[in-house]
Amino acid sequence: MSALNQDIETISAAKAAAGSPWDAINPESAARMRAQNKFKTGLDIAQYTADIMRADMAAFDKDKSLYTQSLGCWHGFVGQQKMISIKKHFGGKTDRRYLYLSGWMVAALRSEFGPLPDQSMHEKTTVASLVEELYTFLRQADARELGGLFRELDAAREAGDSAAEAKIQDQIDNHVTHVVPIVADIDAGFGNAEATYLMAKQMIEAGACALQIENQVADEKQCGHQDGKVTVPHADFHAKLRALRYAFLELGIDNGIIVARTDSEGAGLTKEIAVVNEPGDQGDIYNSFLDVEEIDVADMAEGDVCFNRDGKLVRPKRLPSGLYQFRQGTGHERCVFDCIEAINAGADLLWIETAVPTVHEIKGMMDDVRKVHPDAKLVYNNSPSFNWTLNFRQQTYDTWVAEGKDVSAYDRANLMSAEYDDSELSAVADERTRTFQADTSREANVFHHLITLPTYHTTALSVDNLAKEYFGEQGMLGYVKNVQREEIRQGIACVKHQNMSGSDIGDDHKEYFAGENALKAGGAKNTSNQFG
Repeated sequence: MSALNQDIETISAAKAAAGSPWDAINPESAARMRAQNKFKTGLDIAQYTADIMRADMAAFDKDKSLYTQSLGCWHGFVGQQKMISIKKHFGGKTDRRYLYLSGWMVAALRSEFGPLPDQSMHEKTTVASLVEELYTFLRQADARELGGLFRELDAAREAGDSAAEAKIQDQIDNHVTHVVPIVADIDAGFGNAEATYLMAKQMIEAGACALQIENQVADEKQCGHQDGKVTVPHADFHAKLRALRYAFLELGIDNGIIVARTDSEGAGLTKEIAVVNEPGDQGDIYNSFLDVEEIDVADMAEGDVCFNRDGKLVRPKRLPSGLYQFRQGTGHERCVFDCIEAINAGADLLWIETAVPTVHEIKGMMDDVRKVHPDAKLVYNNSPSFNWTLNFRQQTYDTWVAEGKDVSAYDRANLMSAEYDDSELSAVADERTRTFQADTSREANVFHHLITLPTYHTTALSVDNLAKEYFGEQGMLGYVKNVQREEIRQGIACVKHQNMSGSDIGDDHKEYFAGENALKAGGAKNTSNQFG
């Protein structure tokens, strides 16, 4: 018996027990509403999606082609439309497709202060609110899709078409939810470990099964692709990793996922000298990367901070800001050390923020990590902060030079120029870009590929194109030709915007609640009928 029919029987029994006050309650209608609301709480979602991610991680360990992907979404509607599109284009499935919640986009688009840089200045609760909003829209997509199937089921019954009825019933019984895992950015924890724990609980309760945290100083946090990044000693960062784990365990999500991000590749500064308990420990290794100079006690100035290294007195180079500087060229080594120690402290996945997208650089660092942790898996930011076209054209140019190929037709410094768009070099570079995710997953054990803020850019691009046409000579044709007509041609469900916003769901409920007295919006005069 299907879950729907089981619910009909259960609700029918409850109706019989309640007696005449429930005479107007239709058990099948109530069961349909229950089916349209599969997830009752955010914790139900967190557990369901954590199980999915864990299964995907296990599958990836066996087959590196089974990597996962996501796009950053700054609004629930954006996430909803993304998952509707994925189901439409990929056989009704959502396998290995997630959502990403970008702290950058929360800061830029969701703060009550207005647009902010990615420096953890936005309200802490905004992140959890966006997790909840995304899942609200995904659950509504379930309700809308199932509502349409229920209407088709009723029509098949009225027509006496048993074959169609059976087919639709099977679709209902095996419905694939739009709810998928979210990898959610908690920045550097927005404060101390206790603040990190409290914020993590909010995010998990909203449905997040995977939390990504970075090893920057919380009150000096910078975007991963900006200068001035300041990291913290491992003891500080690992306390926050444990805070995340405790939050998951307290809420019963024992298999929640922690993504530990290191910004050390591009971070040349630290706010504090690490505590050393014994030679060769975490603190000692962290301090070994500091840029220091050997001095005599007599050379110490008033207020100098110095420490003992291998029996010698050394003074770390300190900037006017009070920050300490790492030695140049230690980024790779520090990233590897960060990753190994993060896994030792309980992280499930790693994130290495890089300056450019190159397979060999990512592979080089992960090869070193995997000497210690062979199954170490990476989440990689396919960032819009990279100029992908220029990077891959220059990489291709450099490869050709190394191979002795003639590159006289190309100006390396000007390879972004449109004059090269149809060139052989551009074609090779584009193919490298196309296979980048598969290549890095195979070579560097990248489990999850994401683009942090693609929908920020697609929104800007589409609005620019519409504004240019609509306010220019094209007038209304600018909208009709380039938006509505394309929605119809491509089968974009949102062309029926009343349906997408929940109007038909509301009509169903009105009929459940008021019967023949229901005043419904979806009648003959509804202009959405023009779209078929």
